[in-house]
Amino acid sequence: MRVEIIGGQLVVSPSPSGKHAGIVIDLRDAIRPGLAATYEAYENVSVPMPGDPDDYSIPDLSIGPRSFKDEDGWLLDADAVELAVEVISRGERLKGINEMTAWYAVARVARLLRIDPRTGTRSLSTRPGEGEYRAVAHGKYGEEVPLPEELGGDLTTMGLPLYGAQPGR
Repeated sequence: MRVEIIGGQLVVSPSPSGKHAGIVIDLRDAIRPGLAATYEAYENVSVPMPGDPDDYSIPDLSIGPRSFKDEDGWLLDADAVELAVEVISRGERLKGINEMTAWYAVARVARLLRIDPRTGTRSLSTRPGEGEYRAVAHGKYGEEVPLPEELGGDLTTMGLPLYGAQPGR
């Protein structure tokens, strides 16, 4: 189980499926070679709301300072996160996705990439301010995600899998 405190609410999620975990690994492997030397890709690192370490989220993947790997602390400051990646779980509801996106915007995480294996789509949210992201670029699997050169440049989504059919559907 994964436990987060988002907006003062305890959120407990089941462990991700193998396919969910595999997508995170594929994205990490695609991003890492192009990262500037000052950055690193971290899986399952806690990111707190600025000013409230008891309100935190755990992105599937975070791009932040390489120096964090030498720290004893377990929280990566939101303002140090250049990119947070969330892979949408099969049963996730729109309300939860919207609340998660708003949380990252309020925390002022620079970029949020949501990958949705239910539909084969992705959304890159940028320019956080006043509790929301002011720019969102939507796309489909196979289309590149536009990232700055220091974050590896355009990120491919080619070959990312879809979740299989759910029983009874």
